[in-house]
Amino acid sequence: FNGRIPDGTGSQTVEEVTAREAKAAQEAAGQGRLVRLWVLLGQGRNLGLWQAPTADALQKVLDSLPMTEAGWLTVETVPLTRHPSGPATTG
Repeated sequence: FNGRIPDGTGSQTVEEVTAREAKAAQEAAGQGRLVRLWVLLGQGRNLGLWQAPTADALQKVLDSLPMTEAGWLTVETVPLTRHPSGPATTG
């Protein structure tokens, strides 16, 4: 995720959208869509581990995020699959 709040955006708008974004993230986590979320220090970006049954379903969730809807957030997705030597797949 790359986020950028446009210059001149009022502080009340920033607070409202940020609060809605936090609530949406909590809801996505509760639904099992958002697994983990990290801040990439010094980069102005976040890294999230999301899951959904299809790429279209995931894109729908990401597009519905308040910061995405406001045009403040750009999202890049990279599909992942289990590595055969990963701890979750070896026994």
